[in-house]
Amino acid sequence: MGFFAKWRIHKAVRAGGQVEVSEKDGIRRMHFGSDTVQSAMRINDPCALEVGYTRSMMAFLLFNPDPHVFLMVGLGGGSTAKWVHQYLPAARTTVVEINPEVVSTARAYFQVPQDEERLRVLIGDGAHYVEAHPHSCDVLMLDGYNEVAQSEALSTPEFYAACRAALKPGGILVVNLWGSDKRYHEYVDRISACFGGVFLCLPAEQRGNVIVFGFERSPNMPKWDDLRERARRLEVQYGMEFVRFAEGFRKLNLHNDKRLLV
Repeated sequence: MGFFAKWRIHKAVRAGGQVEVSEKDGIRRMHFGSDTVQSAMRINDPCALEVGYTRSMMAFLLFNPDPHVFLMVGLGGGSTAKWVHQYLPAARTTVVEINPEVVSTARAYFQVPQDEERLRVLIGDGAHYVEAHPHSCDVLMLDGYNEVAQSEALSTPEFYAACRAALKPGGILVVNLWGSDKRYHEYVDRISACFGGVFLCLPAEQRGNVIVFGFERSPNMPKWDDLRERARRLEVQYGMEFVRFAEGFRKLNLHNDKRLLV
């Protein structure tokens, strides 16, 4: 590790890869063998979503404000899992993480709780788990990266088809992609094909990340006025920039002056 080496507080190497933790200015960060930040936590507010793209992933609430069953592939520092556990008390979440060192580090340094009724973390292959659990979740969140790229097993056409099959009626797939990835457009095309073109892209606040939402059924071309009103309510409720998320859907998606065309 280079830039963050002098702030490193933990390093572990296993067959699943190198996991490191650094800390500076009240922010604790997880890295997978490089300076790239995989997850971050503000120590005095551990359930807040510190990294901008994780907040953008929560834009699914504009289309389903009351999901009850979450499936997440990729734990990292557990930011999204902790947020859902804290702020959506009616929800149950299963997280599947392939690297046991990530799980132990998340629990030791990022305040991910031990398993209980509303939150459990499984060590295993996320692709296999999704394929084995059709019609099992309202929201499926994918954030599965190694040191350099998205996991190949989590980006095949067959896997995205399994993701759609894993959704309950009205369910939403939420995928974190790197816009700079040379295969970014290929991944988006695969998601589009599996969801019959019923998908949206939202550029995240920090440069590079794009969140892709695949819908099991169309959200019926919501009016901008309705989206803004929902966004204002969610912003008050959760203290996140939902109005910016709603406006951000104008950038990469079909729309007209009145509606988002999806």
